[in-house]
Amino acid sequence: MPCKVGIDVNTVPRQAGYIADNSSITGISLMHDEGTGGDTEGGYGVFPLFPLMDCDYGSCPVALEDRLALRAAGADIEQAASPGYFRTKFVNNIEIETTSTRRAGLIRFTYPSSSSTRLVVVDMSDDLQRSFHGGSLNITQGSRVQVSGTFLQSYAGTYNYTAYACYDFDYPGGTQVISEFGTYKNETDNSGTVVISPNVTSVGYSFSSSTLDVQAGALFSFQNSTSIVARFGISMQNVDKACKNAEEEIPDWDWDSVQTASEDKWINAISRVVVDPSVENDTVVELLYSSLYRAFLVPANMTDENPYWISPYPFYDALFCSWDTFRTVHPLLSIIAPLEWSDIVSAYIDGWRNESYIPECRANTKQGYVQSGSDGMPILGDFAVKYGSYAAALGISTSDLYQALVDTAVNTPPNWYRTGRQNTAWIEFGYIPTDWYDPSGSTGLPTREVSRTLEYALGDFAVRQAALALGMGSVDADQPHTRSMNFAHMWNPNVTSDGFSGFAQQRYPNGSFAYTAPDACSPVETESYSCARGDDNDTGFYESSSWEMSFFAPQSMSTIISLMGGPGVFINRTNNYFEKGYYDAGNEPSFEMPWVYHYANRPDLSALRVRQVVFENFNTGIGGIPGNDDSGAMAALLVFHLLGLYPVPASKQLLIGSPMVSSYTLKNNFFNTTTNFTVKGFDPATVNVSPAEGTRLYVKDITINGQSSSSLCWISFDDVVGGGNIVIEVDSDQDSAASVGCGEGDSALPDSLGSGGFQ
Repeated sequence: MPCKVGIDVNTVPRQAGYIADNSSITGISLMHDEGTGGDTEGGYGVFPLFPLMDCDYGSCPVALEDRLALRAAGADIEQAASPGYFRTKFVNNIEIETTSTRRAGLIRFTYPSSSSTRLVVVDMSDDLQRSFHGGSLNITQGSRVQVSGTFLQSYAGTYNYTAYACYDFDYPGGTQVISEFGTYKNETDNSGTVVISPNVTSVGYSFSSSTLDVQAGALFSFQNSTSIVARFGISMQNVDKACKNAEEEIPDWDWDSVQTASEDKWINAISRVVVDPSVENDTVVELLYSSLYRAFLVPANMTDENPYWISPYPFYDALFCSWDTFRTVHPLLSIIAPLEWSDIVSAYIDGWRNESYIPECRANTKQGYVQSGSDGMPILGDFAVKYGSYAAALGISTSDLYQALVDTAVNTPPNWYRTGRQNTAWIEFGYIPTDWYDPSGSTGLPTREVSRTLEYALGDFAVRQAALALGMGSVDADQPHTRSMNFAHMWNPNVTSDGFSGFAQQRYPNGSFAYTAPDACSPVETESYSCARGDDNDTGFYESSSWEMSFFAPQSMSTIISLMGGPGVFINRTNNYFEKGYYDAGNEPSFEMPWVYHYANRPDLSALRVRQVVFENFNTGIGGIPGNDDSGAMAALLVFHLLGLYPVPASKQLLIGSPMVSSYTLKNNFFNTTTNFTVKGFDPATVNVSPAEGTRLYVKDITINGQSSSSLCWISFDDVVGGGNIVIEVDSDQDSAASVGCGEGDSALPDSLGSGGFQ
């Protein structure tokens, strides 16, 4: 939902506004980004309220710096949080509570009975970035506040956006009485003392291309009641829509019904994965359900709030970024939330309808920066493969979906740093060259060449998969099939590191290679490199090293194994990658790495490595994830790890391994199916960072509705969502597991294009 109401603090980093420490509180605001990296000041945090007491109306500390100094939180504050509800106390014993719907909510301040005055600040100008570029506030009917503001896009972009809110402080039957009201602002337009003006009903600033150093808003004083409730509505279109959203979604101001409805929605979402908490490991249960909650937080459903084009289709925002989420968030939604996921996919397609390319990284309703590839492509390919036959029932046009993929795969936008790909280079060279001028005039950030090549290849695999799944014919699939293998063009067999030869490297237009140290941009690099977006990134890699990205070709891991020298070398090289510290759990290119042993016929090694990764990098405490949640990417990854599954992009294959629970149930809300997974011989002693020898960890057999699976390494999406019973038998004999591997037969190993898979 776009409405994410909560407290903000004055300490950086604060990506979602809140930090679980004693940082000073600056306000209770209405919208927040969730789980992003990048801008450490955080996104949104617009139009905060703030409660004051025991001050004279004309001299209350309304400015942000003044009020936060008086409201620094103590270490022993009573606090409670649950889906749909938040409560905390200030050190002066003012209690705040929040609850919300999709575009509206309620905020309640409860003051000590001893307080002599009770006031509420409505802040117009302070967002989390302090990036106010203009706006207005108007008090109407004596108790309604209509406010707008233009602020800087919070992540992965440089655009401004405008948001709108509507506050009400009077409701039928309410006992809170406004005794004084007015506005406040700086003595001059951008400096000086903040002055409160009683009975003045409006304050505003015209748009400025520069950030305005302004403190402005409204101040209300109340009598009779120690409990003050504010209803709010938000909109990205206009203030009247914000008021309408509040009136429609919370017409009767019934706190309990709003909180209960919100809680029910969350329970419905996270109960699509069911485990028995009385049976399973307490830590695993807490990790599982807290991760499910976070995986549903974004993207934000802003349907009917699109400020740019009129459309009958859903509109979702906070696609920051598809690079983060295509690996885990979208595959998880495809399993347990296809109704919601199809709306998100529809929004991606509608982005193409109106902007000519599949959107990649939209934040605050604006285009952001492309991280590496155009990674909305694997998302649409995933939908085509899994739900193409049911697209009409899910409101998806398969012809539009496929055309969106083709246009994004073939055409080159004027600025491929904002959307799309550098297809002029991709089509001419079969890779993204270093130091090449694009004669078409198309521009972008000419860095990350290796990472972009590898991800463009995966994007073309998504086109190939969609062509086959949607019956477009082999001719449509042939060209993207060929380009899906272009990742191999970046392979330099002559580069050596730690005794292993062959690494992905930058390449010039003439075909020669440029050298990048394979450990550059890894956690153990010995020199300083820029590995993010920016024109100073000269390594060719994005948020990853050559040691890591040289493994990245989920569409054809057999090719990677061959390039590296065969299964034995591949296994040793994977072990070295972990043992030397090249693994970075907080970056998305690492996500598949604990599972890659499957492709070398050693799922037993994956079982051990996944547990090491989980228990060394995740816990239930504050800071219990490795870095930012990256829009739920970390959360969804952990869900898959715990359940013993890992999705292969734009395909129906999921790698399967040894779950960390004895049984679980997956519910699909489109097929209305329930699939029960049972681990026969489950051993609780394996639920730790390093299971002891002799514990039952290794998959010995898999049966699907009574039939033995042809593979011990992968399972079909159709079986995962098809209903019935899947039994995973585990054993303690690692030697036997190593010998059996993925099983016998041509289909035992997970598919790879290079060995004829994905037909």
